[in-house]
Amino acid sequence: MKLDARAAAAALADPAGYRAVLLHGPDAGLVRERGGALVRAVLGANDDPFRLAEFDREGFPRIPEEMAALALTGGRRVVRVRDADDRAASAVTAALDGRGEALLVLEAGELPARSKLRALIERAKDAAAIGCYPEEGRALSQTIRARLTAAGVDISGEALDWLAGRLGADRMASGAEIDKLALYAGAGGRIEIADAEASTGDLAGLSLEDALFAATAGDLARADRALEQALAEGAAPVGVIRAALLHLQRLHRARAAMAAGVTEADAMRHLRPPVFIRRTGAFAQALRLWPESTLAAALASLFETERTCKQTGTPAETLCRNAIAALARRAARLGRGR
Repeated sequence: MKLDARAAAAALADPAGYRAVLLHGPDAGLVRERGGALVRAVLGANDDPFRLAEFDREGFPRIPEEMAALALTGGRRVVRVRDADDRAASAVTAALDGRGEALLVLEAGELPARSKLRALIERAKDAAAIGCYPEEGRALSQTIRARLTAAGVDISGEALDWLAGRLGADRMASGAEIDKLALYAGAGGRIEIADAEASTGDLAGLSLEDALFAATAGDLARADRALEQALAEGAAPVGVIRAALLHLQRLHRARAAMAAGVTEADAMRHLRPPVFIRRTGAFAQALRLWPESTLAAALASLFETERTCKQTGTPAETLCRNAIAALARRAARLGRGR
């Protein structure tokens, strides 16, 4: 069955009612984190090698056998499979139809709704599918503040907004950056914007942001260079498309507010999270360049690109590059037409 956020939290804390849990989505760090949480929920602090079997796609045929095996020391076993995809579907079907009390943990990347493996797990009564998507907006800000608070560290609102705009693409990488900041500040310390900028890696965020602002400014060459760097630093193609959607949505909201009579400055000021101070000039320039109707059309095109990434065999990176280049070319035409 497919679990919502509340049911997913309960299943991760106590998977006793499930024989298989599929963790899937674009946040690889969150997939790994939740996979580890499921292992600990079953095994506890006992690192018993006889109760844990781990393998990747090369071991798919072993799934039914491992699910049926009993631990020599007693207790429920866990079968943890990384890089799961549709090629594991037949083995998972056999395992669920067979005997055994082990918990099967399947860690996958993004799986479209038509995925055989995802459909199999979502139909099964004793299995759960949990989507693992990057946190953003208020949820991400709350996670950052909570993690810092647990370390005894405070953070200014400006620094929190800056971090929320750059972290979140990968749960484990973001957590490492937050922990590094906490160590930098020390217990009882406070993080200001300068501290965040000085000690936090961009995790492909700054390069990706550069690419998006260059694209909406019509600078194809700069957008292409920044996108190349972002991809080399680990940005996922689908994540790039989603970031572009968020960027255009913010421009569209501000443009719509301006059409209703709000000043440009107020339209930007009321966005949440706010436009980072170093980007206000570029954001204002894009607002003046892009009409509301053109932004709406560009958004529709990006939504279609995201759908195509999930439902066709076209390489996601090719679609991503084409989408950003199309934005830059459209912005360049808008600039020439002024």
